[in-house]
Amino acid sequence: MKNLVFVTFLWAFSFSLIGEFLAGKIDSYFSVFVRVALAALVFLPFTKFRGIKPSFALSIMAIGAVQIGVMYLFYYNSFLYLSVPEVALFTIFTPFYVTLVYDAFNRKFKKLYLVSVGIAVFGAFIIKYGAINDGFLTGFLLVQGANICFGAGQSAYKILLEKNTIEQKGIFGYFHFGAFFVTLLAFLVFGNFSRITPDLIQSAVLIWLGVVASGVGYYLWNKGATQVDSGVLAIMNNALIPAAIIVNLLFWYKQTDLLRLVVGGVILFASLAVHKRIIKFYENHEVKTV
Repeated sequence: MKNLVFVTFLWAFSFSLIGEFLAGKIDSYFSVFVRVALAALVFLPFTKFRGIKPSFALSIMAIGAVQIGVMYLFYYNSFLYLSVPEVALFTIFTPFYVTLVYDAFNRKFKKLYLVSVGIAVFGAFIIKYGAINDGFLTGFLLVQGANICFGAGQSAYKILLEKNTIEQKGIFGYFHFGAFFVTLLAFLVFGNFSRITPDLIQSAVLIWLGVVASGVGYYLWNKGATQVDSGVLAIMNNALIPAAIIVNLLFWYKQTDLLRLVVGGVILFASLAVHKRIIKFYENHEVKTV
């Protein structure tokens, strides 16, 4: 749980950094490729190339390709259509994808999880609800594409590591390698090569996002995902929203409704309390396989 909490605060800066310094200024495909390439370099020295089954390595690569490779392609392009608050608003649906995909992989359906996750989504919605622009549909669909990829990747990684006990630092490089090939191909095919010269600040932002937010962040997040219940993992996906608002408020002086922040935050914490009770219920009742 502590890994998820730490990464939540780490990632709270990402929305604003992308929206303030990169979106519409640097080619999105280039930004995504650089971010993933830097993350892959971080884990290259730790990667085990011997003693790892090819099928397992390919599975990790496929998960990385979807969870951050394809996800980033959707996510970064959504900033071309939506403001930072709007992007954050539309991420509130991620917990549903996490729990539904996880249960689908396990051929189990824990319907009560939808109660606690639904409470978390409601809390996040209260925090981020606001007016949206006329071109929201394209942006909304892009964010949902990102949400599905991110949720499916987390669930697939969690299930894979539950079935294969292995030291994760030695294999996580494959996760980033998978994303690397996807983003490289996308950049070569769709990238605007006239917009790939970041200034000093933009370069610093890309390095931070690649080395810290992606390199360190995704390792700790996915490792944390293997250590908690899928419902808690789903709820923690929405804990990022109030954290991102606080960052906007403190560092970029963005206007926010403090009452909504407090009320929504209380509801998020309440969802965790409800979920603990649901976990105890399922511990005492066998979940049928479908």
